[in-house]
Amino acid sequence: MVTDAEQTEWLTIPELVERLDQSPGRIRRLISERYLLAARVDGVLKVPAEFLRDDAPLPELHGTAVVLSDAGFSDDETLEWLLAEEDSLGTTPIAALRAGRKAEVRRVAQALA
Repeated sequence: MVTDAEQTEWLTIPELVERLDQSPGRIRRLISERYLLAARVDGVLKVPAEFLRDDAPLPELHGTAVVLSDAGFSDDETLEWLLAEEDSLGTTPIAALRAGRKAEVRRVAQALA
């Protein structure tokens, strides 16, 4: 489903519980509210480790996920777009977000609408 799934470090809900020091219910709420995005990898719900910074959800992720949702992207499509190489950014959108290029990433996301 996800473009470079084999190159991505994926974290399960139990791993996120330990890493973020949150309950499983809170982790699932973060996913349902798009503060984190998850996909089923080998039948298990997992979140890319790149979506975390300092053992917390990457702050720029939520707003970007909302922009893509407003553009008609499903959560799976949003996750796939974030992890795939984006020519106009010269890297993956998640790498650009992690590098502090939030406005540029969101401009590209809005143009996809």
